[in-house]
Amino acid sequence: MLQPEPWPRVAVVGAGAVGGYFGGLMARSGASVVMIGRRPFVDAVNAKGLYLETLQFQETIRVEASTDLSAVRGAEIVLFCVKTTDTADAARELAPLLAPNAVVVSLQNGVDNAERIRAASGFDAVRAVVYVAAAVKAPGHIQHFGRGDLVIGPETERTKRLAAQFVQGGVPCRVSSNIEGELWVKFIANCALNPVSAIGQAQYGRIADSPNAVKLLEMVGDEVLAVARAAGIALPGVEDRAAALAISMKIATQMREQLSSTGQDLNRGKRTEIESLNGHIVRRGAELGVPTPANHALYTLVELLEGQK
Repeated sequence: MLQPEPWPRVAVVGAGAVGGYFGGLMARSGASVVMIGRRPFVDAVNAKGLYLETLQFQETIRVEASTDLSAVRGAEIVLFCVKTTDTADAARELAPLLAPNAVVVSLQNGVDNAERIRAASGFDAVRAVVYVAAAVKAPGHIQHFGRGDLVIGPETERTKRLAAQFVQGGVPCRVSSNIEGELWVKFIANCALNPVSAIGQAQYGRIADSPNAVKLLEMVGDEVLAVARAAGIALPGVEDRAAALAISMKIATQMREQLSSTGQDLNRGKRTEIESLNGHIVRRGAELGVPTPANHALYTLVELLEGQK
């Protein structure tokens, strides 16, 4: 394994639960971190620091915070954490501000963010699979419920060095030569757990304990797996429907107290990422001739709930 290098400057674009957690850990380990986010988050962090309430520790960490995207200038690692609905616009704004040596890491839900970023801005982002249960409990206060590890790729010298930096920052991280497949493995759980949790207003543990909910997770996973196979994507370790269901069940049992990000967005009256989750499966299924009725139903129901806010 490569030895970690001296800390570069880190910027978090779209600071919230995910960016606050990973950026906060890096700052706690000695990195110079600036968090770029919305006014309530920024004001709270500048006034009192970033409070991390994790399963291992509770600590206030001093970081810079700004509402101005230009604060990204000079950063060598950029954690790109905006909602998928904002990917293209944020990438276009970010492109002229990046340092020539900057590495942008997409810490987002969905499977096609790197393509969206490239189409909008021309730069290539490192793709990452994010496994963490966290929420913004209050402005500047990140609550951590479970896990907190990353898979990045593709496998290059750049991603190996980046993984070493994450590990140095207290973030378990491995590099995959099949990052597309890894993204789709996580995508099974995202498409299953996110809308079911949101529509049912249920934490993951309640879903795992409900036979009917588990059956729905299985139906959604079957469809995601069928679309991936039709698209020629190899999912590491996922050979059949039992393996697909096991992915969702593992996350549901590891993160029992978590309400999905889609559920959190609905509760706050925000636009969700459902278009990039089940909506993506519905569209790809239609293109490939794969039926996706369970995903279509969940996608439609979340859209209807969004319209009530």
